[in-house]
Parts: sequence; C-alpha cells; structure tokens
Amino acid sequence: MNQDLTRGNIAGGLVAFALPMIAGDLLQQVYNLTDTLIVGQALGRGALAAVGSAYSLMTFLVSIFLGLSMGTGALFSIYLGRGDRKSLRSVVFQSFALIMGITLLLNLISYAALDPLLGFLQIPREIRGFMRLYLCIIFSGIPATSMANYFSCLLRAAGNSVVPLVFLGISAVLNIALDVLLVMVFPFGIGGAAAATVFAQYVSGVGILAWFLRKYREFLPERADMRLDRKILKEILDLSVLTCAQQSCMNFGILLVQRLVDSFGAVTMAAFAAAVKIDTFAYLPVQDFGNAFSTFVATNYGAGEKERIRRGMRTAVLFSSAFSLVLSILVVFAAEDLMRIFIRADDTAVIASGVRYLRIEGAFYLGIGCLFLWYGFYRAVNRPGISVILTIVSLGLRVTLAYAFSPAWGEAGIWVSIPIGWFLADVTGLGYYLRHRKNLLVFHLSGQ
Repeated sequence: MNQDLTRGNIAGGLVAFALPMIAGDLLQQVYNLTDTLIVGQALGRGALAAVGSAYSLMTFLVSIFLGLSMGTGALFSIYLGRGDRKSLRSVVFQSFALIMGITLLLNLISYAALDPLLGFLQIPREIRGFMRLYLCIIFSGIPATSMANYFSCLLRAAGNSVVPLVFLGISAVLNIALDVLLVMVFPFGIGGAAAATVFAQYVSGVGILAWFLRKYREFLPERADMRLDRKILKEILDLSVLTCAQQSCMNFGILLVQRLVDSFGAVTMAAFAAAVKIDTFAYLPVQDFGNAFSTFVATNYGAGEKERIRRGMRTAVLFSSAFSLVLSILVVFAAEDLMRIFIRADDTAVIASGVRYLRIEGAFYLGIGCLFLWYGFYRAVNRPGISVILTIVSLGLRVTLAYAFSPAWGEAGIWVSIPIGWFLADVTGLGYYLRHRKNLLVFHLSGQ
C-alpha cells in the first residue's frame, strides 16, 4: 500500500500516487457541492449566503493547522527518504503535541471571537442569525478536522494515499446522508446541516487515528522519543510555521475577498457561495497533483536524487497544464448549467452573477495549476519561505486589485483580479527557480 517514489517510472508513479488523493478530495467536494445544493434548494438564498460565507471563514481557520500538518509531512518524507526511523518517531511525537495544542487554542478563540468575526465579515443583518447558528455548531468539529488532516498528511508522506481516501469517502457519504436526513426529512434547517458535518468529521478523525495506531506501529514514538529534541523541533517549525503562514496568508486573502463580496449583498454572496464550490471542485485535481508532486520531490530530495526531481518537474508541468486547460474549457462552456444545479431557476440574478464569475476565473486554471506545483516544490526542498512569498504575491495582488477594481467594475472587478494574481505569482516562482536552480536541490536541514 506504501509507494516508493524514489524508484520506477516517474509519470506512472506520480499519477498512481496522486489518483487516490484526487479521488478522496473529489469525494469531499461532492459533499460540499451536495451541501450547497441541499441548502440552496431547500432553505433558500439567505441560508446559502450564510453557509458560503461561513465556508470561507472555516477554510481560513482550517488552513492554520493544515499548513502545520503539511510542513510536518514534508519533513517526514525527507527523513523517510534518508531511512532515519528514530528521527521520524521524534517528528511524530513533537508535531502531534504542537498541532493539537494549537488546534485547541484556536477552537477556544473561535468561540470567543464569534461576534467580532461576524462584524468583520460585514454579514447583512438578515442572514446573521443563520450564520451564527451554523458557526456555533461547526466550530465544535475543529479538533476532529485537525486530527484527520494531520494523520492524512503523515500517511501520504509515507507513500500511502489510499487510506486517507477511504476515510474521506466514509466521511463524505455519511455527511450527505445526514444532510438529507436533518435538512430535507427532519426540518432542522441550517443547524441540521452543521450537525451533519460535525458528526462526519469526528467519524473520519477518530477512524484515521485508530488506523494509524494499529497499522503504523514503527512510526509510533517510544518512551525515549517522548522528549524535547531542539534540533527536530526547529526543523518542524522551519517547515511547518512557514507552510502554515503560506496557507493562512492564502486563505486570509480569500477571507478579505469574501468580506468585499459580502458588502455587495445577498445576491452576490449566494452566487459566490455556489460558484466557489464549483470552482474548487474543478481545480481540485491539479491541487492534489501539486501535493503529490511535493511528496515526490521531498522523498527524492532526502534520498539525494537530483536528476529524478528534475525529470519529475517536467512531467508534472506537462500533466498539470494539460488537465488545467481541459477543465477551463468545460467550466467556461457549462457555467450556466452548473449554476442552475445549485440555484433555483427563478433566481436569475444569482445565476447571472455566478456565471460571470466562472467564465472570468475558470478560463485561467492554468495559472493556479502551475502555482500549486511551485508551492509543493519549494515546500519539499526546504524553501517554504518562497511559498509564502508566492502566496503574498498571488493573494496580495488579488485583494489589492479586487478593492481597486470593484468600485468601477462592480463584482466583475473582484473576479478578474484572481487570475492576475495567479500568473504573476507563477512568474515569480519561475524566476526564482531559474536564478537559483544550481543550489535548490542541495540537501540541507537545519543543524546540518
């Protein structure tokens, strides 16, 4: 079940490793789309706008511990490539304690700051009650989401992308079934949708923890490993904190865009909520391919396989670019039909707004496909700071241009700013690579 990414055919290995990740996240997005469909069709525009705005906030919160987990996974892959099992066990112990502690603190802060967050997001009065109820319930699932993400990252770093797929699939199917039960059969409304999500998150988080404890005993810390190792902790922080900063910056930028969207009212909010779910579903495969590429690079980086990394880069760019172009064609031409799945047919203003978003942004998925590869590459070769810079370029421009363009162009000004940010970040990533490519693949960890 574990795959050795330092040997064999590069293209076949990358695709085989990425496919379970893609399938798993597609299942998760099927849930997100189904949730949007049920809320939009059964509860109407106001509830859909509330869930959509809450989704952007939750994505930002989750990005904090997801970034820490991704950085830990990159370090795990590096040590796995070197065959250093003792350091692997120390990484597991110290990273788990760090990430779970931060998660619990974040959970407490989320509840304490709930009303200020609603004010910051400029939530209209008519939907604030919907969103407050939804978030009060959904925040209780933060620890389970953190645990599921942490162990999924470790398993993928060990070359196992199948088990995270299984638990994501279980969570998604359970979530959809409970959504139907608690929203459409029993009239629990938006609170029922939130409760369904939380229950499924705990099934996934506890389940993958139990699997890891049973099947990966060689990675479990022994008594001698349960102590502070300053060198290992520094390496975890070097990779994880910057990866966390990259993820957080990215999603904080999206949150600022959401704030601007909210200022346009319920129509634009509802359109954005539906269109973003479609958008995320569409480019999810290239995002997961970028994560698979990161694991490939990190493992070969630890093993000193420089030429294999270079050949892998060429393969990854080809695959990601081809897939991105196909996705753009599909989304641009099917934009109206896709929006009608989630929005009632008589709500023509919401449909028109969502179609405009999809046709502007969806035409340029090539930009985000390449950007995911750059994020994964720089994280894997122990240059997470460059990933942060690329995120600042991408999101900083997106936010700045959105606020600059929207007074004159309205919501279209927000949408057009997104691909501009992507492509300028791609140019930045390529420029850094061309300038430093001789030294990028020289193996180095802190303290060595």
